[in-house]
Amino acid sequence: MQLTSDVFTHMGSIPSRYTCDGEDVTPPLAWSGAPEGTKSFVLIVDDPDAPDPAAPKRVWVHWLVYNIPATTTSLPEGGALPPGARTGLNSSDGDAWDSICPPIGRHRYFFKLYALDTELPDLQTPSKAELEKAIEGHVLAEAGLVGTYERVAR
Repeated sequence: MQLTSDVFTHMGSIPSRYTCDGEDVTPPLAWSGAPEGTKSFVLIVDDPDAPDPAAPKRVWVHWLVYNIPATTTSLPEGGALPPGARTGLNSSDGDAWDSICPPIGRHRYFFKLYALDTELPDLQTPSKAELEKAIEGHVLAEAGLVGTYERVAR
């Protein structure tokens, strides 16, 4: 399975349009090669470099999306979700896209897509840990894409 974006390459810089320095919308994502038997997808976007890549203290969760229908092969810029998809809790205690806005240094943003052999029950607004626990034993394949971003001094 492969996860890509039209706006940045793996380990490439995420354009400022998709950050707090721009329009702060989600970048477009596309995937292919889901295995037979896929019933849904889960997307986790996080930053392991928070708050400072030189001294990271936590993983910052930017977006959790689950029950993305198996027929879906992309998410458009701006993060419009297909019917049935649900969101989890980000590190700002919200259930939507949380801005890419690193306080210092160049951060890495991990976009992780999982193909599942099931559709998950309604988890309400799960944390990353709760969502990861729910997908245990159901992952058929996974794909990743890492983008980087550093704010320009103003």
